[in-house]
Amino acid sequence: MSAGEAEGTTCSARGCAAAAVWDLRWNNPKIHTPERRKHWLACEQHRDSLSQFLTARGFLREVEPLG
Repeated sequence: MSAGEAEGTTCSARGCAAAAVWDLRWNNPKIHTPERRKHWLACEQHRDSLSQFLTARGFLREVEPLG
């Protein structure tokens, strides 16, 4: 994701309108190929809760700063 794509992005947490600063990259190994990555974006406040949700299901692959 380029810096231009990052502009105007918001957190993926339900009801949150804060600017996203983290890219949580994940995949579901039952339906996605190993190299496929889906993205949830997170603000500082929701990074941990979204990461924990994905980790509990075995989906979280990487967490990187957005931009």
